[in-house]
Amino acid sequence: MDFEPGDLVEIKTKKGVFRGIMMPKHAFSGEDIIILKLENGYNIGIKMEDDTEIRVISKRTSRETHREIKRKVDGIGVSVLGTGGTIASYVDYTTGAVKPAISQEELLLAIPEIEDKYNIKSRIIFSILSENMKVEHWKIIAKETFKEFDESKGVIIPHGTDTMAYTASALAFMLQNLPSPVILVGAQRSSDRPSSDAYLNLISSLKLVDTDLGEVVISMHGSTSDTYIHVHRGVRARKMHTSRRDAFRSINDRPIAIIGNDVVFTNTYKKRSGPAVLRTDMDEKVALIYYYPNMDPEIVYDIGSRMHGLIIAGTGLGHVSEDIIPVIKDLKSKGVFVGITSQCLYGAVNLNVYSTGREMILAGAIPLKDMLPEVAYVKLMWVLANHPGEEEERMLENMVGEFSERRVGIEYV
Repeated sequence: MDFEPGDLVEIKTKKGVFRGIMMPKHAFSGEDIIILKLENGYNIGIKMEDDTEIRVISKRTSRETHREIKRKVDGIGVSVLGTGGTIASYVDYTTGAVKPAISQEELLLAIPEIEDKYNIKSRIIFSILSENMKVEHWKIIAKETFKEFDESKGVIIPHGTDTMAYTASALAFMLQNLPSPVILVGAQRSSDRPSSDAYLNLISSLKLVDTDLGEVVISMHGSTSDTYIHVHRGVRARKMHTSRRDAFRSINDRPIAIIGNDVVFTNTYKKRSGPAVLRTDMDEKVALIYYYPNMDPEIVYDIGSRMHGLIIAGTGLGHVSEDIIPVIKDLKSKGVFVGITSQCLYGAVNLNVYSTGREMILAGAIPLKDMLPEVAYVKLMWVLANHPGEEEERMLENMVGEFSERRVGIEYV
C-alpha cells in the first residue's frame, strides 16, 4: 500500500470511517495496528483486517519554512527568544516523538497579525525540552534578554512548561528594574495539534507589550477553552496539572492580569522603570528536598553537608520529624543555610504554633513565609552568590513579590 507515516489518510472499518495523520509504529505497536492522529489531536489504534480500506488524502508535506517574517519598521519592537519546549514542538513522523521545532519562524508565521503591528526580532537561543534546563541556561536567557531592552518594548520567551516557573523565578532575580516586560509563554499541546494552546498564549503575550508592565511573568491559558489568558507573576506561579491547558495558577496571590480582547489588570504590579540591572551569579551548591514520614535523617545530612544552602519543604506549617532537628542544628553550625517552606503551597509557614516548629527555629531553621519551595530554591542560589553573609536578611526580604504581604481569597484547582 502506498502510504507512510505523515500522510493524511482515511480508513474505513466496520466501526466507522476515521481520518487523520498516520503515525509511525513504536515498540508496543502490533504488526496489524495502524496508529492514527485524529483531527482533534488524539491518537487511536486501528486494527487492520481483510475488509479495511485505506485511502491517502494527501502525502506528507515538508515542515520547513521558507518565508521570513516581515518586520514592520515603524511597528512596536518585540524580541522573541526561543528556548524550545512544547510551544515550539511538532510530531516527528519518523519516530513519533514530540521534538523541538528547527525554526522559530514557523511558529510566528502562524500568527499573521504580528506583521501588521509589530517589529519582531526573532532568534533561537537554544532548543531544548525544559526538563533539560540548568542554571547555565538561566544565565544565558538572562544575558540575552538584557541585550534586547534597548530596542524592544517587550521580550517574549517561548519555553517548556515543566520547568517554566523555575526559569521565571531565576529571571526575576537576575533581571531587575525592568524597562519592559519579560514574558514566558508555553503550550501544553504541540503547535501542530488542532487543540494546541500555542497560538492564543503567544498572541495574548504580545498584547502585554502595549502596557506599562515591568515584571517577569508567565502568560498561559486561564481556562480549558480558548476564552482568556492569565498573566502570573513569575515568582508566584506553579504548574498544577500535567496536561490541562489551564495548568498554571498564581499561588497565594491573584493573577496580575486577564487577557481576552484586551488586557485587564487584576492585581498590583511593577511598572516599567530602568535602567535594567543584570546579576546572573548563582551558587549552585543549593538543594531542595521534600520531607516525608520515616525520612532517614542521614539523607538530610548527606545532602545538606555537601551544600551551602538547603531548602526543606516540610509538612503542614513547615514541620519535619524531631529526629531531623539535630541535623538542622549540625548543618547550621557548619554554616549551611536551612530554609523552610511548605508542601501545602497555599498558606504560610509558621513554626511558632507547635513545639516541633519552635525546636526547628532554635536549631537554626529559617521559616520562609509563603514562598514556594522552587522559588526559595532559586532565590537562595542567587542570594548566596550576590549577598554573601546576608542570607537570612535577604531571604526574608520581599525582593520581587515572592512573598504575599497579605493573602487574598484563593481559588483552588
